[in-house]
Amino acid sequence: MGKIIAIANQKGGVGKTTTSINLAASLAVAEKNVLLIDIDPQGNSTSGVGLEKDSPSIYEVLVEEADIKDAIIETSIQFLKVVRANINLVGAEIELINFPNRERLLKTALDKIKNDFDFIIIDCPPSLGFLTLNSLTAADTVLIPVQCEYFALEGLGQLLNTVNIVRQHFNPSLGIEGVLLTMFDNRLKLSSQVTEEVQRFFGERVFNTIIHRNVRISEAPSHGKPIILYDVLSVGSKNYMNLATELLERNQNN
Repeated sequence: MGKIIAIANQKGGVGKTTTSINLAASLAVAEKNVLLIDIDPQGNSTSGVGLEKDSPSIYEVLVEEADIKDAIIETSIQFLKVVRANINLVGAEIELINFPNRERLLKTALDKIKNDFDFIIIDCPPSLGFLTLNSLTAADTVLIPVQCEYFALEGLGQLLNTVNIVRQHFNPSLGIEGVLLTMFDNRLKLSSQVTEEVQRFFGERVFNTIIHRNVRISEAPSHGKPIILYDVLSVGSKNYMNLATELLERNQNN
């Protein structure tokens, strides 16, 4: 049975979509069957893997106009498939307000295909609204990217509170996959200070792998490629391959 990991943080610009794309790609290169679900209305995970195909999106799945099996798209990486997002997701919360069990719409869809994949990665929007709530209700665990910058821990209490609410009302087994430090800059003392603070706050939940600030990671989305296809020898590519290895080791031991 596959594992569903929601990648969430209501702060924007923390490397959430970058992590979704590149962790999914790195797991696929390790020959794990991976499905990347883009549930962010901005659709950056969709474009970040080079997809523009006009197929059903996660929006059509949520409003029950399409079956999720019809929304799954092949990518240029053999073991990686994607369910794309589109801008219609912006109005989904209002449109679905009267749907029964609306917090479980994504879970209901994913239950049909969970056994077809080793990992399902969900790229959540930068908010704690309806789409993120659906993602956390569907997920087995949540992975939290935290940038190595001044306000790193700001808002994390709110995210953890939301996780607890989801556990109480919708998904009692929701766990924390881990906290991932991103945008680490060796030249800045601040990056080391934030790393120490996050490690002190979260302890063993923090991944040993740290994602360094890297120009090639920033360039890759404009070419519609994960970093492992854009520049396999870059620091960013090595970081995300290390993250995938660490995640696989953690799940093997659990």
